[in-house]
Amino acid sequence: MSEPLFRDPEAPVADRVRDLLSRMTLAEKVGQVNQRMYGWDAYERTPSGHRLTDAFRTEVAAYDGMGALYGLQRADPWSGVTAETGIGAADGARVADAVQRHVVENTRLGIPVLLVEEMPHGIQALDGTVLPVNLAVGATWNPELYEEAAAVAAAQLRARGGHVALVSALDLVRDPRWGRAEECFGEDPYLAARFTEALVRGVQGPAGERIGPDRAAVVLKHFAGQGATVGGRNSAATELGARELHEIHLVAALAGVRAGAAGVMAAYNEFDGVPCTANRHLLTGILREQWGFGGLVMADGLAIDRLVRMAGDPVAAGALALRAGTDLSLWDDCYPRLAEAVGRGLVEESTLDTAVGRVLALKFRLGLFERPYAGDRVADPARLERLSERVARESVTLLEHDGVTLPLAGRRIGTVAVIGPNADSVPQQIGDYTAPQRPGSGSSVLDGLRAAAPDGTDVTYARGCGLIGGDRSELPEAVALAAGADVAVLVLGGSSAREPDTRFDANGAAVVASGNPVEMTCGEGVDLAGLGLPEGQSALLDAVAATGTPVVVVLVQGRPHALPDLSGKAAAVLSAWYPGPWGGRAVADVLFGAAGPRGRLPVSVPRSAAQLPVFYNGKDHGYRGYVDQPATARHPFGHGLSYTTVEYGVPRLSVPSLAADRFDGSTATDGGAAPLSCTVRVANTGGRAVSETVQLYVRRVSGGTAWPRVRELRGFARVELAPGESTEVMFPVDAPALASFTYAGEWAVEPGEFAIETGPSSQGTGAARFMVTA
Repeated sequence: MSEPLFRDPEAPVADRVRDLLSRMTLAEKVGQVNQRMYGWDAYERTPSGHRLTDAFRTEVAAYDGMGALYGLQRADPWSGVTAETGIGAADGARVADAVQRHVVENTRLGIPVLLVEEMPHGIQALDGTVLPVNLAVGATWNPELYEEAAAVAAAQLRARGGHVALVSALDLVRDPRWGRAEECFGEDPYLAARFTEALVRGVQGPAGERIGPDRAAVVLKHFAGQGATVGGRNSAATELGARELHEIHLVAALAGVRAGAAGVMAAYNEFDGVPCTANRHLLTGILREQWGFGGLVMADGLAIDRLVRMAGDPVAAGALALRAGTDLSLWDDCYPRLAEAVGRGLVEESTLDTAVGRVLALKFRLGLFERPYAGDRVADPARLERLSERVARESVTLLEHDGVTLPLAGRRIGTVAVIGPNADSVPQQIGDYTAPQRPGSGSSVLDGLRAAAPDGTDVTYARGCGLIGGDRSELPEAVALAAGADVAVLVLGGSSAREPDTRFDANGAAVVASGNPVEMTCGEGVDLAGLGLPEGQSALLDAVAATGTPVVVVLVQGRPHALPDLSGKAAAVLSAWYPGPWGGRAVADVLFGAAGPRGRLPVSVPRSAAQLPVFYNGKDHGYRGYVDQPATARHPFGHGLSYTTVEYGVPRLSVPSLAADRFDGSTATDGGAAPLSCTVRVANTGGRAVSETVQLYVRRVSGGTAWPRVRELRGFARVELAPGESTEVMFPVDAPALASFTYAGEWAVEPGEFAIETGPSSQGTGAARFMVTA
């Protein structure tokens, strides 16, 4: 008897899906859209190895199959999985194959299960290589580097038997009080879009129907607008109009869809009163009908259960989400009852078939029917470790500098005093969503400085204060060390390190309330009302500065802290957004001059929480500012100093004006020729080599059908300049660079006057005027 069509690897995916669907029962279909089991409950570790649990076997039997299993290899305090109870790298593929073998060999149709893992900055598993957090990635302004790192991380995930990588990419830091700011590439949609494209290319490989055995399917989180919740409160309401949604919060998602992303995750928040998991306008109208997305929409953890309050009961809630366009659940109690929803007439079985078809299509694209097991695939953790350190090094951002203190290697230094609660803690520099690290792995800032210091330089250390609170008992030791040193490196900031006694919500978000002793100041569930440094850290900064010793402040952080005026207190200020396990080496390289500071701010740094919002691309209403403080950021988006001086010429345009129809269909990123170009000369006028990030902004001066923004990033380029060297940088200016979202609900280049601007940051630009005529 011949094999069924769905078993034919040469047949088109759509035909294979259609054939398999025709053979499935209603219960089997419901099983394919369910992902209700926590992966760490599927196994237990025994003295002789890992064994599958009865709970897992029962779950497979309930629907004669399993659509997806989340977090088989996840380890962290929420899951309760530790190095003693979890799955290490040596056992990852074997346990994943045992899970897959049971599903394939003990179900009627033998449909493989999708193994879904968190990969926010490296796979969240024991022995998984950790990358710097997304905010650090955004600070590199180097999508090509991130693409390479994402590809190696995906290969590591596949080598351990995983298939689907859940990666935050679509949220923007519009309010830095939000604890998940570290998961964002920054505040700007253009910058986030470029990194989202790089992520998709890196994880999934070349665009096409098939996803290779060393690549993974990527599900982009979160769709959409989660970074715009009111007050920076996690999972709260948004107050977005359609224009703000499209111009700011959908740009990266559209870029990811066009790059071929396999899936998106519907966000917790609601838009215009409708939660994203139930928002048909968002998930079907925009995502599928307007954009042509054919991939998978996954719910966030327990998000569909939240719909019960609207729908009335779990059955109706599941039907509501399915009709809206949510294909795959995550841990909820609603999708397991979809057969009942079909029976009650709340949703058509054909609608269920559509969702099931998308799940099956992804399994075919991954080649799971032909190659269901990981086998002996090999990853390269050493290469990923090198990339992690390189990302960290390129993300370190010099915010302030007196021009003489750094690099330290250029001065005669006998003693460096390293002080601060973040100076000697690897866990506090790796961010949220990370597995427990093996003892001795990584390099703290103190470790890095000790290793980098030249012979004859003494590196001393004092903690100085706690990460939170106002205790001053450790101040005297720190002040004494600083007073006797030639320079003090003060390592302050925050931490997203989860601890064993951290309390969690049902979906894994940390519960950190006032008075909770857990030292988390950032991460999922850790939203702040104030953004200043804690009382103890502020007191430490003042006391060390008062010694007269030159102070270099290093901020290890997952969100931009509001900074006071540090002139007169700090000779230099650097930001190291949670730089990962080897971030200490990266920071030391920059401080001692083995590497120059390359980072640029992916987010504006506020003066205080009271002045929020402070993102650079707000509406251009000409507001003068507050009476008691400026309305401008302490440090603007795109800002970052180097150890030399760089001068910019006046930007020059290829033509002074063009008709609007000349921009029809012009998209330089797709290889087409742009009708307009902007060129600027950039010169290194100092005595050290520099890696300069040249930025292109567009500002509408007049015209258009909607009020313009202050300015908008539309391009950036990295140039390497030796001392005294100059070069010309040319930017194409295409339709997307000048387009506005119109009241007709489409992007168009509208007639009017524009300022085409270039410079080193969003507040340091020169401009050339350009007219778009009717």
